[in-house]
Amino acid sequence: MAEQGSFSRAAERLHISQPPLSTQIKALEDEIGARLLERSNRGVTLTAAGAAFFEDIRSVLAQLEHAVERVRQAERGDAGTLSIGFVSIADFGILPPTLKSFRARYPQVDVQLHELTTDAQIRELRAAELDLSIGLPLMLAAPTTHPVLQEGSGAVDLRALAKEPFIVPPRNIGPGLYDLTLSLCQAAGFAPRITQHARQMQTVIGLVSCGMGVALVPASLRQLKRPGVQYRPLLGQPATIELGILQLSQTSNPLRDNFNQALREAALHLLTRT
Repeated sequence: MAEQGSFSRAAERLHISQPPLSTQIKALEDEIGARLLERSNRGVTLTAAGAAFFEDIRSVLAQLEHAVERVRQAERGDAGTLSIGFVSIADFGILPPTLKSFRARYPQVDVQLHELTTDAQIRELRAAELDLSIGLPLMLAAPTTHPVLQEGSGAVDLRALAKEPFIVPPRNIGPGLYDLTLSLCQAAGFAPRITQHARQMQTVIGLVSCGMGVALVPASLRQLKRPGVQYRPLLGQPATIELGILQLSQTSNPLRDNFNQALREAALHLLTRT
Protein backbone atom coordinates (compact mmCIF):
# COMPACT_ATOMS: atom_id res chain seq x y z
CA MET A 1 0.00 0.00 0.00
CA ALA A 2 2.78 2.42 0.90
CA GLU A 3 4.48 1.83 -2.45
CA GLN A 4 1.40 1.53 -4.69
CA GLY A 5 -0.88 4.21 -3.21
CA SER A 6 -4.12 2.35 -3.89
CA PHE A 7 -5.84 -0.84 -2.79
CA SER A 8 -6.42 -2.04 -6.34
CA ARG A 9 -2.78 -1.69 -7.45
CA ALA A 10 -1.52 -3.21 -4.19
CA ALA A 11 -3.91 -6.16 -4.53
CA GLU A 12 -2.81 -6.67 -8.14
CA ARG A 13 0.85 -6.67 -7.13
CA LEU A 14 0.14 -9.22 -4.40
CA HIS A 15 -1.96 -11.35 -6.77
CA ILE A 16 -4.99 -11.27 -4.49
CA SER A 17 -8.38 -9.56 -4.69
CA GLN A 18 -9.01 -6.24 -2.98
CA PRO A 19 -11.44 -7.35 -0.20
CA PRO A 20 -9.01 -9.82 1.47
CA LEU A 21 -6.30 -7.14 1.36
CA SER A 22 -8.59 -4.61 3.07
CA THR A 23 -9.48 -7.21 5.69
CA GLN A 24 -5.82 -8.00 6.41
CA ILE A 25 -4.90 -4.32 6.77
CA LYS A 26 -7.84 -3.70 9.11
CA ALA A 27 -6.78 -6.70 11.22
CA LEU A 28 -3.22 -5.35 11.34
CA GLU A 29 -4.43 -1.93 12.47
CA ASP A 30 -6.57 -3.53 15.17
CA GLU A 31 -3.62 -5.60 16.40
CA ILE A 32 -1.26 -2.62 16.48
CA GLY A 33 -3.86 -0.27 17.91
CA ALA A 34 -3.21 2.51 15.43
CA ARG A 35 -4.55 3.67 12.08
CA LEU A 36 -1.92 3.08 9.42
CA LEU A 37 -3.65 4.38 6.29
CA GLU A 38 -5.52 7.55 5.43
CA ARG A 39 -8.21 6.87 2.85
CA SER A 40 -9.52 9.71 0.66
CA ASN A 41 -10.93 10.33 -2.81
CA ARG A 42 -7.42 11.05 -4.01
CA GLY A 43 -6.14 7.63 -2.91
CA VAL A 44 -4.49 6.08 0.10
CA THR A 45 -1.63 7.63 2.06
CA LEU A 46 0.25 6.64 5.18
CA THR A 47 -0.58 8.17 8.52
CA ALA A 48 2.29 9.27 10.76
CA ALA A 49 2.01 5.94 12.56
CA GLY A 50 1.88 4.14 9.23
CA ALA A 51 5.00 5.92 7.96
CA ALA A 52 6.93 4.99 11.12
CA PHE A 53 5.73 1.40 10.90
CA PHE A 54 6.61 1.18 7.19
CA GLU A 55 10.14 2.46 7.79
CA ASP A 56 10.84 -0.16 10.44
CA ILE A 57 9.05 -3.03 8.72
CA ARG A 58 10.92 -2.38 5.47
CA SER A 59 14.19 -2.93 7.34
CA VAL A 60 12.80 -6.09 8.93
CA LEU A 61 11.67 -7.41 5.55
CA ALA A 62 15.12 -6.74 4.06
CA GLN A 63 16.70 -8.69 6.92
CA LEU A 64 14.19 -11.49 6.41
CA GLU A 65 15.00 -11.67 2.69
CA HIS A 66 18.70 -11.73 3.56
CA ALA A 67 18.13 -14.53 6.09
CA VAL A 68 16.13 -16.54 3.54
CA GLU A 69 18.89 -16.14 0.96
CA ARG A 70 21.50 -17.23 3.52
CA VAL A 71 19.44 -20.33 4.26
CA ARG A 72 19.23 -21.12 0.55
CA GLN A 73 22.98 -20.60 0.17
CA ALA A 74 23.62 -22.92 3.11
CA GLU A 75 21.29 -25.52 1.61
CA ARG A 76 23.28 -25.36 -1.66
CA GLY A 77 26.59 -25.32 0.21
CA ASP A 78 27.39 -21.80 -1.01
CA ALA A 79 27.78 -20.21 2.43
CA GLY A 80 28.44 -21.10 6.05
CA THR A 81 31.38 -22.34 8.09
CA LEU A 82 33.40 -25.46 7.27
CA SER A 83 35.91 -26.83 9.81
CA ILE A 84 38.60 -29.05 8.27
CA GLY A 85 41.26 -31.06 10.03
CA PHE A 86 44.37 -32.08 8.12
CA VAL A 87 47.64 -33.88 8.70
CA SER A 88 50.82 -31.96 7.91
CA ILE A 89 51.62 -33.89 4.72
CA ALA A 90 48.40 -32.63 3.11
CA ASP A 91 49.74 -29.08 3.32
CA PHE A 92 52.55 -29.92 0.88
CA GLY A 93 50.45 -31.24 -1.97
CA ILE A 94 46.72 -31.64 -2.03
CA LEU A 95 45.45 -28.98 0.35
CA PRO A 96 46.66 -25.70 -1.26
CA PRO A 97 45.13 -26.32 -4.74
CA THR A 98 41.94 -27.63 -3.15
CA LEU A 99 41.54 -24.53 -1.00
CA LYS A 100 42.32 -22.20 -3.90
CA SER A 101 39.66 -23.82 -6.08
CA PHE A 102 37.08 -24.06 -3.31
CA ARG A 103 37.47 -20.45 -2.14
CA ALA A 104 37.21 -19.19 -5.74
CA ARG A 105 33.90 -21.02 -6.18
CA TYR A 106 32.46 -20.37 -2.75
CA PRO A 107 33.81 -17.05 -1.42
CA GLN A 108 30.99 -16.84 1.16
CA VAL A 109 32.18 -19.96 2.98
CA ASP A 110 34.31 -19.44 6.08
CA VAL A 111 36.93 -22.23 6.00
CA GLN A 112 38.52 -23.02 9.36
CA LEU A 113 41.65 -25.20 9.19
CA HIS A 114 43.04 -27.31 12.02
CA GLU A 115 46.37 -29.15 11.70
CA LEU A 116 45.89 -32.31 13.76
CA THR A 117 47.24 -35.82 14.00
CA THR A 118 44.99 -38.59 12.67
CA ASP A 119 43.89 -39.78 16.09
CA ALA A 120 43.06 -36.22 17.17
CA GLN A 121 41.02 -35.73 14.00
CA ILE A 122 38.95 -38.81 14.77
CA ARG A 123 38.27 -37.57 18.29
CA GLU A 124 37.17 -34.15 17.06
CA LEU A 125 34.99 -35.63 14.32
CA ARG A 126 33.18 -37.71 16.91
CA ALA A 127 32.82 -34.61 19.07
CA ALA A 128 31.38 -32.74 16.04
CA GLU A 129 34.28 -30.25 16.13
CA LEU A 130 35.20 -31.06 12.51
CA ASP A 131 33.09 -31.54 9.38
CA LEU A 132 35.71 -33.63 7.57
CA SER A 133 39.42 -34.33 7.70
CA ILE A 134 42.15 -34.89 5.11
CA GLY A 135 44.72 -37.20 5.95
CA LEU A 136 49.55 -39.31 -1.43
CA PRO A 137 52.44 -41.38 -4.27
CA LEU A 138 55.28 -42.49 -1.88
CA MET A 139 58.93 -41.79 -2.52
CA LEU A 140 62.20 -42.58 -0.83
CA ALA A 141 63.82 -39.69 1.04
CA ALA A 142 67.53 -40.35 1.61
CA PRO A 143 70.66 -38.32 2.39
CA THR A 144 72.25 -37.03 -0.82
CA THR A 145 75.46 -38.92 -0.02
CA HIS A 146 73.69 -42.26 0.41
CA PRO A 147 75.33 -45.01 -1.71
CA VAL A 148 72.02 -46.16 -3.19
CA LEU A 149 71.61 -42.73 -4.81
CA GLN A 150 75.01 -42.93 -6.47
CA GLU A 151 73.96 -45.91 -8.60
CA GLY A 152 71.87 -43.76 -10.97
CA SER A 153 69.08 -41.22 -11.04
CA GLY A 154 66.21 -43.62 -11.48
CA ALA A 155 63.92 -45.54 -9.19
CA VAL A 156 65.34 -47.29 -6.14
CA ASP A 157 64.84 -50.96 -5.37
CA LEU A 158 63.52 -51.13 -1.82
CA ARG A 159 65.52 -54.32 -1.23
CA ALA A 160 68.71 -52.23 -1.38
CA LEU A 161 67.59 -50.58 1.87
CA ALA A 162 67.23 -53.77 3.91
CA LYS A 163 70.04 -52.84 6.31
CA GLU A 164 69.33 -49.13 6.48
CA PRO A 165 67.91 -47.29 9.52
CA PHE A 166 64.36 -46.08 8.89
CA ILE A 167 62.66 -42.98 10.25
CA VAL A 168 58.90 -43.23 10.68
CA PRO A 169 56.14 -41.45 12.59
CA PRO A 170 54.91 -43.13 15.78
CA ARG A 171 52.10 -45.50 14.90
CA ASN A 172 49.59 -43.73 17.12
CA ILE A 173 50.32 -40.47 15.26
CA GLY A 174 50.63 -41.69 11.66
CA PRO A 175 49.27 -45.24 11.45
CA GLY A 176 48.81 -45.10 7.67
CA LEU A 177 52.41 -44.25 6.83
CA TYR A 178 53.80 -46.44 9.61
CA ASP A 179 51.89 -49.53 8.47
CA LEU A 180 52.59 -48.87 4.80
CA THR A 181 56.33 -48.61 5.45
CA LEU A 182 56.26 -51.95 7.24
CA SER A 183 54.16 -53.70 4.60
CA LEU A 184 56.27 -52.43 1.68
CA CYS A 185 59.50 -53.49 3.36
CA GLN A 186 58.04 -56.89 4.25
CA ALA A 187 56.90 -57.32 0.63
CA ALA A 188 60.52 -56.61 -0.37
CA GLY A 189 61.67 -59.41 1.94
CA PHE A 190 62.82 -57.65 5.09
CA ALA A 191 61.59 -55.99 8.26
CA PRO A 192 62.63 -52.34 8.44
CA ARG A 193 65.11 -51.37 11.14
CA ILE A 194 63.28 -48.46 12.71
CA THR A 195 65.70 -46.29 14.67
CA GLN A 196 63.93 -42.94 14.89
CA HIS A 197 60.36 -41.73 15.33
CA ALA A 198 59.19 -38.22 14.42
CA ARG A 199 55.74 -36.77 14.89
CA GLN A 200 55.88 -34.26 12.01
CA MET A 201 56.96 -34.90 8.42
CA GLN A 202 59.19 -31.82 8.49
CA THR A 203 61.09 -33.45 11.35
CA VAL A 204 61.37 -36.72 9.42
CA ILE A 205 62.98 -34.86 6.51
CA GLY A 206 65.23 -32.95 8.91
CA LEU A 207 66.51 -36.21 10.39
CA VAL A 208 67.11 -37.62 6.89
CA SER A 209 69.15 -34.52 5.99
CA CYS A 210 71.29 -35.15 9.08
CA GLY A 211 72.08 -38.67 7.88
CA MET A 212 70.06 -40.34 10.63
CA GLY A 213 68.36 -42.70 8.19
CA VAL A 214 65.98 -43.02 5.25
CA ALA A 215 62.23 -42.63 5.07
CA LEU A 216 59.30 -43.38 2.82
CA VAL A 217 57.37 -40.14 2.46
CA PRO A 218 54.58 -38.64 0.33
CA ALA A 219 55.91 -37.27 -2.96
CA SER A 220 54.48 -33.85 -2.12
CA LEU A 221 57.28 -33.38 0.45
CA ARG A 222 59.68 -32.75 -2.43
CA GLN A 223 58.45 -29.17 -2.26
CA LEU A 224 60.33 -28.75 1.03
CA LYS A 225 63.63 -28.78 -0.92
CA ARG A 226 65.61 -29.50 2.23
CA PRO A 227 69.39 -29.36 1.64
CA GLY A 228 71.03 -32.75 2.03
CA VAL A 229 67.94 -34.74 0.97
CA GLN A 230 67.14 -36.41 -2.33
CA TYR A 231 63.84 -38.00 -3.33
CA ARG A 232 63.54 -41.04 -5.57
CA PRO A 233 60.60 -43.11 -6.73
CA LEU A 234 60.44 -46.75 -5.70
CA LEU A 235 61.12 -49.47 -8.25
CA GLY A 236 58.16 -51.56 -9.36
CA GLN A 237 54.49 -50.93 -8.73
CA PRO A 238 54.01 -47.29 -7.65
CA ALA A 239 53.46 -47.12 -3.92
CA THR A 240 50.83 -44.73 -2.67
CA ILE A 241 49.61 -43.63 0.71
CA GLU A 242 45.88 -43.15 0.50
CA LEU A 243 44.50 -39.67 0.97
CA GLY A 244 41.81 -40.35 3.50
CA ILE A 245 38.71 -38.23 3.94
CA LEU A 246 37.19 -38.85 7.34
CA GLN A 247 33.64 -37.71 7.95
CA LEU A 248 30.62 -38.78 9.92
CA SER A 249 28.56 -40.83 7.48
CA GLN A 250 25.22 -40.13 9.14
CA THR A 251 25.47 -36.36 8.75
CA SER A 252 24.41 -34.43 5.65
CA ASN A 253 26.40 -31.30 4.79
CA PRO A 254 26.29 -29.58 1.36
CA LEU A 255 29.36 -27.51 2.29
CA ARG A 256 31.31 -30.69 2.91
CA ASP A 257 30.06 -32.24 -0.33
CA ASN A 258 31.23 -29.20 -2.32
CA PHE A 259 34.65 -29.32 -0.66
CA ASN A 260 34.92 -33.05 -1.39
CA GLN A 261 34.31 -32.32 -5.07
CA ALA A 262 37.06 -29.68 -5.11
CA LEU A 263 39.34 -32.17 -3.34
CA ARG A 264 38.67 -34.91 -5.92
CA GLU A 265 39.42 -32.51 -8.78
CA ALA A 266 42.68 -31.37 -7.16
CA ALA A 267 43.72 -34.98 -6.53
CA LEU A 268 42.99 -35.92 -10.14
CA HIS A 269 45.06 -32.96 -11.35
CA LEU A 270 48.00 -33.99 -9.16
CA LEU A 271 47.83 -37.58 -10.37
CA THR A 272 47.74 -36.63 -14.06
CA ARG A 273 50.55 -34.11 -13.52
CA THR A 274 52.71 -36.78 -11.89
